[in-house]
Amino acid sequence: MKKIILRFALLFAAVAVQLATSDTENLLNETVPNQYTVVKGDTLWDISDLFLRDPWMWPEIWHANQQIANPHLIYPGDLIRLVYIDGLPKLVLSRGRDEKLSPSIRTEDRGGAISALPLDIIDKFLSKNRVTNRAELKAAPYVLGGYERRLLMGMGDDFYARGDFAQNQLNYGVYRPGDAYIDPVSGEVLGIRAVDIASARMKAVKKDIGTLGVIRSEGEIRLRDRLLNPEERALPPVFHPRAPGQEIRGQVINIEGGVRNAGALDVVSINRGDRESLKIGDTLAIFKAGEVVKDPVTTQQVRLPDERIGLVMVFYTYQKMSFGLVMEADRQLDVGDLVRNP
Repeated sequence: MKKIILRFALLFAAVAVQLATSDTENLLNETVPNQYTVVKGDTLWDISDLFLRDPWMWPEIWHANQQIANPHLIYPGDLIRLVYIDGLPKLVLSRGRDEKLSPSIRTEDRGGAISALPLDIIDKFLSKNRVTNRAELKAAPYVLGGYERRLLMGMGDDFYARGDFAQNQLNYGVYRPGDAYIDPVSGEVLGIRAVDIASARMKAVKKDIGTLGVIRSEGEIRLRDRLLNPEERALPPVFHPRAPGQEIRGQVINIEGGVRNAGALDVVSINRGDRESLKIGDTLAIFKAGEVVKDPVTTQQVRLPDERIGLVMVFYTYQKMSFGLVMEADRQLDVGDLVRNP
């Protein structure tokens, strides 16, 4: 399994934010260990969840140990301890292996460091999904067919496409237009889902007809599939799990896989994005809308309070929407559930 080692931004704080003792104490779980030894398979989110009510609040009580050359990396065998400094709870790191600080060329062994999040899930999602718009799809070259009038093409096959190839581009992504992402409140089209089908390389162009060869295939290429520039969507080197800097009120509009229900580590789409200043790393609480019930005494219709059921961290944003990874789920999540500041 491909491993992506990210430096969790919550470990970057050189000095922990000083809160009132009562507020800081409230960040801790009711039953919190005095220490924890990191084991293989842990993620930083798992560890912070062990100590804190809200894992993304880790920076509030993290205390950087100046004796550690690089506290941004945590390895199996390292010891995380809960201590009190000036009466406030802090988490400190002790290396589980010898570390000598001396003048030398700076080198770091990141191979054994634990990951921040189970990012192989996000990687898999990023390679298959894309948000585009009708204008981009309409202008994109489209598949005419294969040799000998074949209607389906796969790995190693050549096929023809028609469109504007004036830019002499070599590589293309082959996408199949999917359903539109619709805002459930305003009815606005937030984007069009484009499903990744294959990658192709240009072999020859004659006027507006291109001959391409399939170099990667996730499925069979069909007539009318569209050719788009391969989307460069590398994950950021650092995540900053945090509450949004502004009020966010939105909804879950789609769950990856075409299902209506989701749980922890599932990917969801949210009807808020760049234009609402939503950023990568913003962590939102997920709420189940309160039901409307009949008051047995007054016979009036009463709406019950919304119930918080999970957390989602945004990992990619578009202009009008974003994708997020469900980090916690106390109950089943559904399309239409609410998201807002935790």
